[in-house]
Amino acid sequence: MLNIEEANRKSKEAVDGVLKSYSEVAKGWQAIATETGEFSRKYVQDATSYFEQLIGVRTIEAALELQTNFAKSSYETAVAQTSKLAELYSELGKTLVKPLEAVASQSTSVFTKSTL
Repeated sequence: MLNIEEANRKSKEAVDGVLKSYSEVAKGWQAIATETGEFSRKYVQDATSYFEQLIGVRTIEAALELQTNFAKSSYETAVAQTSKLAELYSELGKTLVKPLEAVASQSTSVFTKSTL
């Protein structure tokens, strides 16, 4: 027979776990937003510097070298940023799933006990 009191207690524990993890989830989103903002700020600075240098170039060879260096640097920065963001999103996903795992485990335990 299903024990209502135990089911209610388990439900309350699950809800408490979800509420507790809310601050961890908020921190994860904040870290992603901060990282994205910093990347955008740095990219604008780099692009501005590149265009300022490009204006002062006097030969085609110098312009091509400047363009090549900027493209290479931009690519490397984008790859590094993608890796950072992928790691942050992965951590956020783990944080989001943690309370659900607890709920599933508790639910399974309650229903297993009630059917035996």
